[in-house]
Amino acid sequence: MTNGKIGRRFFEERIRPNLGAERDDVTLGPAHGCDFGVIRQGDAAERGDYATVVATDPISMLPELGAARAGRFALHIALSDVAVSGIAPSHLSIAFSLPTDVDDGTFGEFWTGIHAECNRLGVAVVTGHTARYPGASLPWVGAATVLGVGDPDRIVRPDGAQPGDKLVVTRGPAVEATGLFASLYPDALAARGLDAETVATAAERLDDVQLVEDALAVATVGEEHAGHEVGEEHADPVDDGTSAVHAMHDATEGGLLGAFHETAGASGVRFEVERSAVPRAAGVGPVCEALEMDPWTATTSGTLLVSVAPDAADAVVERLRNRGTPAAQVGEVHEGTGVAIDGEETSPPDGDASWGVYAELSGSE
Repeated sequence: MTNGKIGRRFFEERIRPNLGAERDDVTLGPAHGCDFGVIRQGDAAERGDYATVVATDPISMLPELGAARAGRFALHIALSDVAVSGIAPSHLSIAFSLPTDVDDGTFGEFWTGIHAECNRLGVAVVTGHTARYPGASLPWVGAATVLGVGDPDRIVRPDGAQPGDKLVVTRGPAVEATGLFASLYPDALAARGLDAETVATAAERLDDVQLVEDALAVATVGEEHAGHEVGEEHADPVDDGTSAVHAMHDATEGGLLGAFHETAGASGVRFEVERSAVPRAAGVGPVCEALEMDPWTATTSGTLLVSVAPDAADAVVERLRNRGTPAAQVGEVHEGTGVAIDGEETSPPDGDASWGVYAELSGSE
């Protein structure tokens, strides 16, 4: 295996056949390219049906960012995988296996950053584990499980992209990798010819690694169009409780190209994308060029990919832009398989472009 997330083949051969007991209440289990699982619960006759959306992610700790900022950054990586379901993250379970040289003050500030952001977003910490262990090392210090509870009929499935949909992308490629490297290694970027203003602008991209509110804002857009055929006139829209947003995905490891392939593959459809339509955040281009890093395959958590019914796509873009989030329609969904960019077939990325750069900059090669 390469560093980072496992590929589809490994998942299908080693993971999918071995998923423990089969339970009827698991309505969406592990699948390659899917950010979350779903447990359906409740007694409709007594208290109404509800579903719990669940996602688990590793937790990083990068004190160089400032401990509180590092906590917020780590938290949002975990929260995003539930938010793309359209159900708000509400509960957090988190476990830390800390290196022995992480002092109480540093961890206290890190935890304060997590607490403050959870408090702002209405997320309760319900259980966890915190300890120091010999052999543990930064930056990977544990894992978090996030839950969201809501109406099962309101869940936006990660494998729900449909032929005819429009594709909307926020922020653009490599915002996470750019923000991290500019924040952690400004001197290395200066040595590669970038001026201080460009590096500072690029470092701001780390604050873009927050898509919880973007995802929740668009999850219900277009409900008034649901149930109508494309192009059908309807002067009196009817809300039938079904979102016109059919799939959402956080473009993490493998970058935006990986997100396209994961969502198209999970949905059994074909994506056709126009490269020039994709948003580009300030600072990303110069940093990627200086580091010789492919922005399209570099991790970019915070960039949201949305597959939406065509008559609601403009509304999705408008709502995102009204929130101050750059967004654009970048392509369409068709029958078939694969991902074409500007008419050329692409392959899923073999790993993440940021891993080698991180190894070089951190001296861990």
